[in-house]
Amino acid sequence: MLHFFLFLLFFGQVVQSLRICSFNVRSFGESKRKKPEIIDVIVEIISRCDIMLLMEIKDNRNRICPFLLEKLNGRSEGTYNYVVSNRLGRRNYKEQYAFFYRLESVCVRQIYQYPDLQPGDEDAFSREPFVVWFNSPRTAVTEFVIIPIHTMPEMAVQEIDELYDVFLDVKLHWKTKNFIFMGDFNAGCGYVAKKQWKNIRLRNHTDFVWIIDDKRDTTVKSTTHCPYDRIVLHGEMLINTAMLGSANTFDFQRAFSMTEEQALAVSDHFPVEFQLRSSSRRTARYCRTLVQ
Repeated sequence: MLHFFLFLLFFGQVVQSLRICSFNVRSFGESKRKKPEIIDVIVEIISRCDIMLLMEIKDNRNRICPFLLEKLNGRSEGTYNYVVSNRLGRRNYKEQYAFFYRLESVCVRQIYQYPDLQPGDEDAFSREPFVVWFNSPRTAVTEFVIIPIHTMPEMAVQEIDELYDVFLDVKLHWKTKNFIFMGDFNAGCGYVAKKQWKNIRLRNHTDFVWIIDDKRDTTVKSTTHCPYDRIVLHGEMLINTAMLGSANTFDFQRAFSMTEEQALAVSDHFPVEFQLRSSSRRTARYCRTLVQ
C-alpha cells in the first residue's frame, strides 16, 4: 500500500501542468490597493497560476507589486516573485506590465523592454511590450518567451500587427523558438472588424496559433460579448506541449459567487489562461536564473 501511495504521489507530481494566465486588472492604482475585498479576490486569482501577467497597473510610488507579493506569499502555497516594467505610455498616462511567477515552477532568464524605435515606424505602441524569457524545468518545453500587450483600443489593429515586428526583434536578441503573445489585445467588437484581420500578420501566418478564439467573451459585463483578451502561440515544441483544451477564461464572478457589481469593482475583464503539459522525464532539472 505504501509503494502504491508513493507511486500516486510521484505520478501526481509528474502530470502536474503549468498554468499561464493574463489579466487586465482595470486601473489598478492606490484606490484599489486600499480595498481589502478587492485585493483578496486579485490574490486568489493570481494564486491559481504559475505565471500571471497583470496589466493596467497605475502606480507611481512602487507600492502595488511589493504589496501584492506580500499578500500572495502570505496565503498561497509556494513562493512567488515578480518582475515589473517601467511606467509606459504617452504623455501623462502611464501603465505597467507585471509578471508574478511561482518560484517552484519557473524562473526568469532574461527581460527585455522593446524599444519601439523601428526606423520609419517609431512609437508604434502606446505601451511597448515588456518581454520576459522564462525557464520551465518541469514542462516538456523548458523555455519560452512571453510578449505582453495592452493595446490602445482605437489602434488595436495596428498594434496587434506590430507584434510581428517585436517577434522578429526578440529572435535577434535571444536564441529561442517558443513564443507566447498574451494580454488585452482589444481584439474584437468594434475595435477589430472582420475585414481587418487580413491586415494582421500574427493572424495571417499559419505558424501562429490563436488559442482564445473570436467567439470567446472575456468581458465581465453581461451586456457585452467581446473577445478582447487573447493568447497566441508560436513554436512547434511549445504548441505540442500546450494543452489546447485548457485555453479558457476564468469567470471569477461565478467562482467566487459575486454579483456583477462586485466583479466589476475588481475588473471589467476576466483572466484568460492555458496550461503546458509537464515533462515525463524523471531526472531533476533546475532553473537557470540570469536576472537578479
